[in-house]
Amino acid sequence: MSDAEVTPTEPTVLRCAIPTPLRRFLDYLVPKDSTTSRFAPGQRVIAPLGNRRLTGIIVEVNPKDSFDRNKLRPLDAVLDDEPLLDERQLTLLEWTSRYYMHPPGEVFPLALSLRERRGEPPAPTGEPGFKLTLRGQGLPKGGLKRAPKQAELLSRLQQRAHSVSELERQGIQRSIMRTMASKALIEPCDIKPAQQWKSGTSLAANDEQRRTIDAISATLGGYKPHLLAGVTGSGKTEVYLQIIANCLQAAKQALVLLPEIGLTPQTVERFRQRFDAPVVVLHSGLADGERDRGWAMARNGEAAVIIGTRSAVFTPCSDLGLIVVDEEHDGTYSQQDGLRYSARDIAVMRAHLEGCPIVLGSATPSLESLQNANRGRYQLHRLTQRAVATSQPSGEIVDVRGLALTSGLSSQLIDAVHDTLNRGEQALLFLNRRGFAPSLLCHDCGWVAGCHQCDARMTVHRHPPSLCCHHCNSRSHLPQACPQCNSKRLQSSGVGTEQTEQALQRFFPERPIYRVDSDSMSGRTAMQDFRDAVANEGPAIILGTQMLSKGHDFPKVTLVGVLDADALLFNTDFRGEERFLQLITQVAGRAGRAQYPGKVMIQTHHPEHPLVLRALQTDYIENANQLLEARQRQALPPHGAIAVMRADSRSTSDGLTFLSQVTADSKRLPAVVVGPIPAAMARRAGLYRSQLIITGNSRGAVAATMQALVDKAGTLPKPAGLNWFVDIDPIETL
Repeated sequence: MSDAEVTPTEPTVLRCAIPTPLRRFLDYLVPKDSTTSRFAPGQRVIAPLGNRRLTGIIVEVNPKDSFDRNKLRPLDAVLDDEPLLDERQLTLLEWTSRYYMHPPGEVFPLALSLRERRGEPPAPTGEPGFKLTLRGQGLPKGGLKRAPKQAELLSRLQQRAHSVSELERQGIQRSIMRTMASKALIEPCDIKPAQQWKSGTSLAANDEQRRTIDAISATLGGYKPHLLAGVTGSGKTEVYLQIIANCLQAAKQALVLLPEIGLTPQTVERFRQRFDAPVVVLHSGLADGERDRGWAMARNGEAAVIIGTRSAVFTPCSDLGLIVVDEEHDGTYSQQDGLRYSARDIAVMRAHLEGCPIVLGSATPSLESLQNANRGRYQLHRLTQRAVATSQPSGEIVDVRGLALTSGLSSQLIDAVHDTLNRGEQALLFLNRRGFAPSLLCHDCGWVAGCHQCDARMTVHRHPPSLCCHHCNSRSHLPQACPQCNSKRLQSSGVGTEQTEQALQRFFPERPIYRVDSDSMSGRTAMQDFRDAVANEGPAIILGTQMLSKGHDFPKVTLVGVLDADALLFNTDFRGEERFLQLITQVAGRAGRAQYPGKVMIQTHHPEHPLVLRALQTDYIENANQLLEARQRQALPPHGAIAVMRADSRSTSDGLTFLSQVTADSKRLPAVVVGPIPAAMARRAGLYRSQLIITGNSRGAVAATMQALVDKAGTLPKPAGLNWFVDIDPIETL
């Protein structure tokens, strides 16, 4: 990637990433009326494409393989005097496009803020404030005595500029500021944050934490991947904080990735309490202006710590010194539409390009990360004891075969909840199915309510009464009679969190019950409000889905009950066993994190199943290494590689026929191509899903095979309504 000066003898060609589905860059000439003499990769442009005008990014100046310059169109404009993206960021984006085989024009804009993608200037940084005008500076000290508040404002601004929020905290109302501004005595300005970054007092670290902090801090200033495997409650966040403090001391920025928005408020609060430095937050739940401003602060080097979810991995930083990926095993780091990517894996590549260490933290590391540690690619750090002097929770398996269950609750679990509450403690019950019941059926004819857009059953909800598809989110009214035989004997089948909540209210009418699922936690502050309420509550019951399994700290919870382990146990995907162990370990880890011992009860119809026994009796790393051995025997990732090409179409035949044409020459390819076959859920959101599964002993063989298939697919005509895409290292293959 290079830049160039415009010369009068030879037109300058600018190769650009333009937001289109085309799987290549596009070449343009410089704008005809350009006043800029220097063009460089990372600058934004306005490019004509057909009748549209699109915001693109320069990736190369005067490429050697450009087309005939006389046939190229000029750009409409170059928007930036200086590049918004530096060489390392451009290299990361190009690698992402190439590795995940996705159109570059849809990848490169991910490093721009929303307003920058629209062609607008970067957001102004700094906090809105006021300073004195030249006229105001001419007033003597003690002026405006007849207007005390105006005099006070004048006195403060004579010392220095102040932010609006700071002036309001000092008792000066905005009306006073407007009055002074109308007199041309003060004027708006941006207050930049102080560049001296400081950290507060750290918590005392135990021996394991101290060794880990010292070892990782010693690698600051160079690329080194670290896997921090710490049992739940072992104080991984405190380790992050102390390493980040060392990073900030060297005036370097830190990027922290979290798996979910729900975890962000408590993490941000803890970071802001610890650091006297700007901490910005980036996730989809923020207003556009707030995200744009945080993006610009990160790029300008004004943000010391950037905390965000998956897409924040592309945030441009001026001087990045550390990356942390918390709960690195979590599936939400994998994007499932558009560009299908793993934010964790991109973060590792980014650390390599930035020349900084990366810390992947989890109580239940992914098998890919653990294998990298076993091979010496990552440095493994173990935290085997909880930060607070408590032991790991004890475990009990409840054999529910033949037992009468009430909305999924056995009498043993109900008694345990009763005892927990009587001790003044809290119980957490885990059921990974929201809604009232998984299905609605007719007792007379056997009709089952199905989604008209998906090959899936509709879930019964009672608040409000409706049927909902949890795959495409379509809703319909709850029928009063069977649409097939007109019988009114409709009954719910299975158990969801709404139904269990009703049963708990009958068993424990005097106790507060908190239901935590995507239906009840839909508001922007819902999760934070829930955590605050639970922290201030006495005996209580928390009931929820896997939203409860990640990173939450409930000091008063001493009992965890898993209502239906069997729903997690049997999975057709090869990652099913790994996910089962991770989820059970994470949920169990919510118990007994403070001064009281914890207990975990797992209800199952298969108490003798090896995975159920190992989840409670064996160290997770030991379990994971056994799964790695099984994966090796089966040549499955991380010992092998997998990729998927999928076609979504309006008919079953269109997708299968298209993929059959793609694989016409697949016998000469270095990896195995399975299919075309329908996906496990063949119809979803009104589209039929067909796929090819590519497997091989190495990433190189799978990548070469997929590239050949992508090249072939790009030459084929597509039926109307058919879209195809590639998923490299998919988290689901069926």
